[in-house]
Amino acid sequence: MNKKIIGRTDKIDFPKLNLFEIDAKIDTGAYTSAIHCSKIVEENNTLRCTFYSKGHPNFNGKEVVFENYTFTDVKSSNGFVENRYKVKTDVVFFGKTYKINLTLSTRAEMKFPVLIGRQFLKNKFMVDVDVFNLSFNTK
Repeated sequence: MNKKIIGRTDKIDFPKLNLFEIDAKIDTGAYTSAIHCSKIVEENNTLRCTFYSKGHPNFNGKEVVFENYTFTDVKSSNGFVENRYKVKTDVVFFGKTYKINLTLSTRAEMKFPVLIGRQFLKNKFMVDVDVFNLSFNTK
């Protein structure tokens, strides 16, 4: 399989979430991918999420409703296990739309509101840590 080269960071689009040019860290040390979610409300078998962060200007603060979601355990680098909501959506790299599983996390204090992990990268991309924004620069 021919894999596309991706850098250590990029700016990516989540069209179904109405989030565009979002800073993402490509993290081969992480298994799952995560996105910053400032508010999560579960009611009437739906998950209502607000994607807002004053530190990340492209997070527009609009609410997104998920009818399909699950839970998953995520183990951090310090060994702490956290049970998180997991949603499926679309992400765009190099003009191509892919399905991606994202855990919802509070990443307000982090430099990057999105973390792309190995589960998504596998069989699609190879990471070159010397470059960045390769997908964004092809727009």
